[in-house]
Amino acid sequence: MGPMMGPGGRHYEHQKVPKPTSPRDVPRYLRELLGVFFTRMLYIFRLVWEAAPWILFVMMFMSLFNGIMPLVGSFLSKDIINGLQLALEARFGGAIPDFRPIMLTLIWFFLYRIINQVVSHVNTAITRVSGELVVNHIKVKIMEKAKSLDMASFDIPDFYERLENANREAGNRPVQILSSTFDMISRLVSLISYIIVLGAVSPLAPVLMIAVSVPSAIINFVYRRKTFSYIRHRSKDRRQMNYYSGLLVNKDMAKEIRILGLSDSFIGRYKAVFIHYFAGLRRLIVGENIWHIALAVLQAAVNCAFFVYIAYLVFAGELLIGDYSFYTGALTSISTGVAALISISATIYEGTLFIDNLITFMKEEQTILPRLDVPAEVNHGAPHTIEFRDVSFRYPGTERDVISHLNLTVEAGQTLVIVGLNGAGKTTLIKLLTRLYDPTEGEILLDGRDLRDYDVADLYSMYGILFQDFGKYAVTAAENIAFGNIRRPLDEAAIHAAAEQSNAESYIRDLPDGYETPLMRIFEPNGIELSGGQWQKLAIARAFYADSDVLILDEPTASLDPMAEQEIFNQFDALRQGKTTIFVSHRLSSATTASKIVVLEYGRIIEEGNHFELMEKKGRYYELFSTQARRYVEGTPIDGEEGYRLPRGHRPPHGEYAKHFE
Repeated sequence: MGPMMGPGGRHYEHQKVPKPTSPRDVPRYLRELLGVFFTRMLYIFRLVWEAAPWILFVMMFMSLFNGIMPLVGSFLSKDIINGLQLALEARFGGAIPDFRPIMLTLIWFFLYRIINQVVSHVNTAITRVSGELVVNHIKVKIMEKAKSLDMASFDIPDFYERLENANREAGNRPVQILSSTFDMISRLVSLISYIIVLGAVSPLAPVLMIAVSVPSAIINFVYRRKTFSYIRHRSKDRRQMNYYSGLLVNKDMAKEIRILGLSDSFIGRYKAVFIHYFAGLRRLIVGENIWHIALAVLQAAVNCAFFVYIAYLVFAGELLIGDYSFYTGALTSISTGVAALISISATIYEGTLFIDNLITFMKEEQTILPRLDVPAEVNHGAPHTIEFRDVSFRYPGTERDVISHLNLTVEAGQTLVIVGLNGAGKTTLIKLLTRLYDPTEGEILLDGRDLRDYDVADLYSMYGILFQDFGKYAVTAAENIAFGNIRRPLDEAAIHAAAEQSNAESYIRDLPDGYETPLMRIFEPNGIELSGGQWQKLAIARAFYADSDVLILDEPTASLDPMAEQEIFNQFDALRQGKTTIFVSHRLSSATTASKIVVLEYGRIIEEGNHFELMEKKGRYYELFSTQARRYVEGTPIDGEEGYRLPRGHRPPHGEYAKHFE
């Protein structure tokens, strides 16, 4: 995988170490590999330190304690068995042995067992508590980072890979790695202790036991890296499997999938992707374990030879039975300890590879920032003039301009309506105006200054906006409206007023708990599911509650019927007095009273003027408006369709607009 290009031309890479091309490069390769490894480890330790410093100190104490205790237990077991053997030998020799030393050792042994059990439970509790603290800390870091990222980042597929990997791995991986690291310290302490003890009987034994374990370590590391590389490069397969499996359990999609009979199709696609994904993973798993089986046979043979040797020393009278138990236990501990160290170190290494996803994500750069050291301040509470000067824009990773050399001025207090077919660039224009993106070329001025001169948060607070894909939040109806201006102290009267202006009041008052009714059945059993039109009215209330200087509505009434739409616009006319307002709409009835209308097509302005001027031109706007107008004339077909019939009691348009409906 090559370098990944991000917004603004910046690069993203995982920390890679170039493989050696000759034997002379091997030392350099190992140094760089270790350097990257320890960099990742230090990052993990810093994360834990940020979460709670005491975790590191407690875990370090636990690791040393757990490393020493197995050796203490082995010594006590040896002394008990040897004491019993000597006591039996004394009894057979006619002497009366003293049981008190054995009893004292047994007391110490059971005290050791009690302490071990207590510490084990304490260790488990600490691990769980620290795990929750660290996971919470990292999740908050990811959310804080995501909060600051450019919208352009969300348009890059590679960004989703990093975000997915960071979210999936970052929560548990640091705790697992930290726990494994301190577990390795414990086992290392135990291993060194047993090597010293066993060296008194046979200095060769620990050396050989470690030597036959080295190939296993190499196999572990090689296959961990292969597995990581495979999983990273198959990220698309995993996302596809998650997507197909998620469709079948998505309540919003369940109706359509069931009616269209798509379930088996998506299950089949999931299975096909899994077969492809699993084939390579299975080869890695089988290959690794074939090597491990061969090495396990070799290790068992060496282990057996030393067991026989120690048994011979007992048989020859050089060691007691308790010594046999002690030294063979040391052999087993060395063997299992080395194997555990290899496995744990491989797990840590693999974990640090995955944690690189979090490191890369956290290094994501933000470019939507003020370009001045001291940002300009927005003049709040006044109408604003907005000017686009030769603005072009293309989304990251694409080559087509969505907006192309666009020039547009919106005067202070003016009402602008942007119209055009789907894909014309209407919503993109709004995203540029609100500085969710920066233009690829040209500049956008607010009150004569480039948007890039202003503080971003201050700029955002100037807008009251309703996007076409507005948010539906699983909170109360009142909170959904109050989210329109979260910086404003909660004002119940203003919430009710906004609901009335958007015609949401009519259904909110009938909800079980009124404005305090939880919406969406996600968290609360008494949650209420609203219709699309009800949600849209609530979202419009949110825009009204914002009471901002510049009001922007992007397809604000798409889910409403024409009569409800007209009521919303009547309310909006009263609210937009003295404000700069911008509409994006497919329904052109909202355009008739606008100060200015611009018609977009393929990212360019092809017509500009007010309703009457554009109708007189008989151009693109005239064509769009007349086509829509005829759809509301009773019984008039459009392109073979029956057309919309007006409700009983409503008359077709008349007067000034009647000629446009003929």
